[in-house]
Amino acid sequence: MHASRHDLLGNPVTLADAASLGPLNDFVEGFIACEARVVNVLQVADTDPSPLVQACCAALHMFAESGDAQGNAQPFIEAARRSTMKITPREQRFVEAVAAWVHGDLPRAIALHEEQAREHPRDLASLKLGQYHLFNLGHSPGMLRIVQPALHAAAEVPYLHGMAAFAWEQNHLLEQAEAAARRALAIRPKEPWAQHALAHVMITQGRITEGRDFMDAVSGQWTDLNSFMVTHNWWHLALFELELDHAATVLDLYDRQVWGVVKAYSQDQIGAVSLLARLEIAGVDVGDRWQDVADHLEQRGDDHVQPFLDLQYLYGLGRAGRATAGPRLARLEAFAARAPDWSRTAWQQVAVPAARGLLAHASGDWQGAVAGLGQALPQLQTIGGSHAQRDLFEQLHLDALMRAGRWSSAQHLMQPRANACPQSLRLKRQLRPVYAALGLPEVSP
Repeated sequence: MHASRHDLLGNPVTLADAASLGPLNDFVEGFIACEARVVNVLQVADTDPSPLVQACCAALHMFAESGDAQGNAQPFIEAARRSTMKITPREQRFVEAVAAWVHGDLPRAIALHEEQAREHPRDLASLKLGQYHLFNLGHSPGMLRIVQPALHAAAEVPYLHGMAAFAWEQNHLLEQAEAAARRALAIRPKEPWAQHALAHVMITQGRITEGRDFMDAVSGQWTDLNSFMVTHNWWHLALFELELDHAATVLDLYDRQVWGVVKAYSQDQIGAVSLLARLEIAGVDVGDRWQDVADHLEQRGDDHVQPFLDLQYLYGLGRAGRATAGPRLARLEAFAARAPDWSRTAWQQVAVPAARGLLAHASGDWQGAVAGLGQALPQLQTIGGSHAQRDLFEQLHLDALMRAGRWSSAQHLMQPRANACPQSLRLKRQLRPVYAALGLPEVSP
């Protein structure tokens, strides 16, 4: 006799074992709350063959964002699809969406999550998973569209408003983003995704000291989170400190909070690469820190899960001077040539030139860096990542322009950034040699 119950959001669930409800709820709420307990559903993988449980386990393996993720997820999603249990259409749609992800068909996965959002707007785990895929494809309008039906159906759930806040921010609608984030935090002050969305708003609007003070004030709440969420929020705090030219503070945050939670995890790795690169752009000596990161990047083998990840792996290897950087670029180029139709533009027209530019920058070929990154930047959104994350590539391009002595182009790009962020001591300092080289008096933003 199969147990039909409801998850904590009120969605009917079909379970082979009633004791699985707690771990299933840990997946649902843990996922939307960015909490480590999301993995608890794995504890019942062997005792509950329910398709929904098996699909959740498959999704967890896919979140590893590694080359072996699909192989690890495959047995779970096969078990889910092989089951003869009678389940609800909502559960069936979720199973099929995860299956599409495992099989590399993200457009189908997204379509199913969008349909789920319309038909079952309180299925917030499905909604967040759909947002995740849309984000990774650079489709920010889709991120905002998929959340709309839930805004009325699940208005009391703080995590929903955090999801909405980030979607608004990724569409440059900053006032709406801040309002949604504040709404989430009014319901639950410890809502890390809403705090994260607010950090995005503040750095985009140049509210550097306010952003630093806000993230510092809430940092004590970053407990029981998954490694991405905790390291990423510390990463955001580090960005504010970097704009204030607090290099020693940023290095300390890197060592204590950003790098070292789960060193094998993709998101922890790219956070480390991104912060070290930004420190070097700001003129900070990072010592031998590249080497430890590169030791873990070299374990990634030949995975090409997302171009956004690949590019940062490559840059980290390049900055560490690893001989594996060149072969990794060659494998990226080979993968781009056979990429699926729906991702071919991102790989061939953006990732390949960006990769060449990044490896050139890492090795001191400034003209090559300018050429490769300059070709990629106009379509950079297609590789995924947030505005704040992709800003790394723009900063590296700008750094290469200055190092190549292309001062007029550098001034053209840097001064608007300084205008938008008048509190940035880093930008003020970096502008001085630009104006000196141009024979112009120093101009403060």
